[in-house]
Amino acid sequence: MFNLVLVEPEIPPNTGNVGRLALATGSTLHLVQPLGFSVDDRQLRRAGMDYWKKVNVKLWENLEEFELKTEPSARRFFFSTKVEKPYWDIRFSPKDYLIFGRETKGLPASLLARHAESAFRIPMIPEARSLNLATAVAIVLFEGMRQLSTVDLVN
Repeated sequence: MFNLVLVEPEIPPNTGNVGRLALATGSTLHLVQPLGFSVDDRQLRRAGMDYWKKVNVKLWENLEEFELKTEPSARRFFFSTKVEKPYWDIRFSPKDYLIFGRETKGLPASLLARHAESAFRIPMIPEARSLNLATAVAIVLFEGMRQLSTVDLVN
C-alpha cells in the first residue's frame, strides 16, 4: 500500500510498532541507517511481536542511497514539526512514501528545505513539542488509508 520511511530511527520499540503498522496495512517499511539499534534487537522484535518476521523491510545504507535507488517519480511526503502545512492537505495515492525523521532531531533541515513543497506537519497545541514516532506514523498512515477507502482490509 504505502512506503513508510524512518530516517535514522533511534528507539527500537518505536520501529517495532511502525513495523506492525506496516504489516497491518500492507505497507513496506524502509529503514535508513544509521539506526540507533540492531535489527536483531530484542526490544524491536518484542514491539513487533511475532509479526516482525512477516514485515516487508528494506534497509538502506544512508539517505543518499535511499534517494538514488527508489523510484524517482514516486511521490514523497516529509513530516516534521518544523513546517507549517497540515498533513490533511495531502491527497494520498497508493505507494506514496511517507518519510519521518529520528525521534530526537526529526528530519535534517537541508532535506526539508529541498522538499519544502512536500513537507507537512501534524498540527498540535504549542505546548506539545512532538508526538511519539509510531503515533505520528499511524496518524498519517491511516489518513491515507481512509482517503483510499482501504481501512477495512478484511474481506
